[in-house]
Amino acid sequence: MMPLLAAAVSEGVIFYPLAILTLAGAFSMILSRNPVYAAMSMVLTFFGIAGTYVLLSAQLLAALQIIVYAGAIMVLFLFVIMLLSLTEQDLGKQKLTVSAVVGGAAALLFWVLSYTVFEALPNQQMPTELAANFGEVIGVGRVIFSQFVLPFEATSVLLLVAIVGAVVVAKAKI
Repeated sequence: MMPLLAAAVSEGVIFYPLAILTLAGAFSMILSRNPVYAAMSMVLTFFGIAGTYVLLSAQLLAALQIIVYAGAIMVLFLFVIMLLSLTEQDLGKQKLTVSAVVGGAAALLFWVLSYTVFEALPNQQMPTELAANFGEVIGVGRVIFSQFVLPFEATSVLLLVAIVGAVVVAKAKI
């Protein structure tokens, strides 16, 4: 009984600071008025999520979270932010367009999440032990490209729309 309790205590000691770090980064991102500070707060959130993945024995996802999101995607976000270099007056003029794009993206995200929660997940039974190839590239790829191909593709379309929208706004400014 004691080793189980010790494992739970040590996991909690790591989990709660990671949760606080993740939530602090997320709230800082939302409340920040400067887009560069918001992007840096998002990096903090990504690192907290990566730490949580490590606690869940998903080291591949943790590494991908840091390499892909905290690395490549954030460089892209910062590039777009620097390319736009919007002032408060420019942001006021674009509110209707931004509201429409954010509303569409939120609707798409809600649809993908509702598909995942109400259709994909209830059909699965939770495993009692980890699969043999859990956390390996082949296991993750098999799950993503078979059971979760629709949310995966919707996320890629969402990122593509965001990039095209940023380029269109930047081009209209020039």
